Amino acid sequence: MVDHSLAKTTILLLVSDPIVRSTLSETLDRAGYTVLATGDLGQAVDRLKECMPDLLITRTYVQSLSGHDAAVYLRTKCLKMKVLILGGLLDDDRLQYREALQGFDVFPKPYTAAELLQEVKDVLSKPRA
Repeated sequence: MVDHSLAKTTILLLVSDPIVRSTLSETLDRAGYTVLATGDLGQAVDRLKECMPDLLITRTYVQSLSGHDAAVYLRTKCLKMKVLILGGLLDDDRLQYREALQGFDVFPKPYTAAELLQEVKDVLSKPRA
């Protein structure tokens, strides 16, 4: 069911894996978001020239670049954009990496489509830090 109140909400989706990108894009699109799906940082920068998204969704790694580094760079181009990083479980072995993600919302997997959509809604409803 499409939530028509989301019609003006634009999400920049930066995911290098084409299957994951397609699945996430379809899930977000069906929920009523406008999705700009990209597979690499260069494409994401090009998309930012077209519009200013409300939210960037990326994974912990995009090609050979960390999702955090990509988000930091993209946010310099769009200061009001919120960021949600989808990633693996950030357990004690990855404490240093978890600390590097501070300042962004992080949503570990596994998750269902409904859980993802709720997290997106929650992130969008928060004031940007």
